[in-house]
Amino acid sequence: MVSIRPLALSFLVVLGLVAACGGDPPHPTETPDGSVPLVCTDGGTTACGDACVAIASDPAHCGGCDTVCATGESCVLGVCLAPCSSRETLCGMACVDTASDAAHCGGCDTECATGESCVQGVCLVPCSWGETLCGVSCVDTASDAAHCGGCDTECATGESCVQGVCSAACSTSETRCGAACVNTTSDSANCGACGVACSAGQSCVSGSCAVVCVIGGQQVTSGTVNAANACEQCMPATSATAWTPRADGTQCGSGQFCSAGACASGCFIGGKVFTAGTPNPANACEVCAPATSTTAWTARARIPLLVGGADIAPQGWTRIEQSPSSLTYGADYVRLETSTASKAPTSGQLLIVRSNAFDPTKPYAIRVTMQVESVNKHNSLDSGAALLAGFTPAVGNTTERSQMVYLDSSAIGWADDTQAAAFPVTDGLFHVYELSVNAAKVATLSVDGIAKLTRNNFTSNGTLAIGDQTNDPNVDGVMRIQSVELRCQ
Repeated sequence: MVSIRPLALSFLVVLGLVAACGGDPPHPTETPDGSVPLVCTDGGTTACGDACVAIASDPAHCGGCDTVCATGESCVLGVCLAPCSSRETLCGMACVDTASDAAHCGGCDTECATGESCVQGVCLVPCSWGETLCGVSCVDTASDAAHCGGCDTECATGESCVQGVCSAACSTSETRCGAACVNTTSDSANCGACGVACSAGQSCVSGSCAVVCVIGGQQVTSGTVNAANACEQCMPATSATAWTPRADGTQCGSGQFCSAGACASGCFIGGKVFTAGTPNPANACEVCAPATSTTAWTARARIPLLVGGADIAPQGWTRIEQSPSSLTYGADYVRLETSTASKAPTSGQLLIVRSNAFDPTKPYAIRVTMQVESVNKHNSLDSGAALLAGFTPAVGNTTERSQMVYLDSSAIGWADDTQAAAFPVTDGLFHVYELSVNAAKVATLSVDGIAKLTRNNFTSNGTLAIGDQTNDPNVDGVMRIQSVELRCQ
């Protein structure tokens, strides 16, 4: 600051000298001395003693001359103030943190807009609900891997932030549900999606809740059949931990059904087990035929009464015989043979008989497939090769013998000789002889499908007999019977 007091004194001295040298007397002036007041010309300064000072900022004259600020204080606008901290900046009369003060954000008087916050000296829009301000960014600390659970808490490489906790990443087959990695295709608490829980007694199968069994540590869907036993399946209502036997009669394979939890062959009809070929007890024209059905009777065209090559006794046949005679078996036939001893008054007799072979009150048809090797000519009411569709032991009554069919070497006929037809009986071939009786009791004898004989008022007791019916000498026969069948009407 420049003082004008010495200058004024010098100026007065100069003026005096000029006046002394001139012709006019000097103007009156004040005698220059130390009592002349100090005038400060710089703006904002005040004369304090012999000095001009800025009382707005001078800590020795703060706000007025000789007002001294305390040690460490600063004079700000004429007021002694304590010094600002290292983080603060003096803005006007106040110390502020320009990193966070919304009125002085980043610098004095830089004011943030309404609703904004000052973060690290930058004005920011406030974070939304659920977010936290970390640095200058709003983050969700529940899921942000760089700020997991709190600002700057960073998860390790490969980890994810789940509900504020760093967790290992889920595999490709798993889904993050809460803090856990789960397989939504099999997790009963998260079935198909997180939080979708299955009901009690259900399990998650392929992403859907289903009633299941857990057998041998493996989940099995309800209704699944045991691969090791087709007669067991998963039935959770019965057992959720073991295989349950399937209902008896359930088909378990071609021609097979379930019985007591195991696969069996045959039929299961009306709650009972029948082996293949067993006829229906109520209808012999129906049979157990597993290849067709294991749960119902199967209709059949004919009922086998005799199968050649097999013992006739188990098939329900008995024998009436007199020597000399023999019954033997071939691969597929039964062979009957009789003969007459030399000069003997009688011959051999051999009839095979089946009682109750058919119901005589209903229409019926008997089919006999046989070959006559040799036979003698018949006598009236007697024959060495005969077919009787009604028989009373030992040789048949008169009516039965009258309607008996005889077979001679070149003809067939009724044994009472009321009708006959030529036919090469002993030609070495097997032929089908069928005797059918209709509801009107009209009998027809056919050979290989061709009608040969007819007879009215045919009667029968349901017993069938085939073979050498007589012991007349030299009325003998040899025949091979391949099959005897009752044709179903």
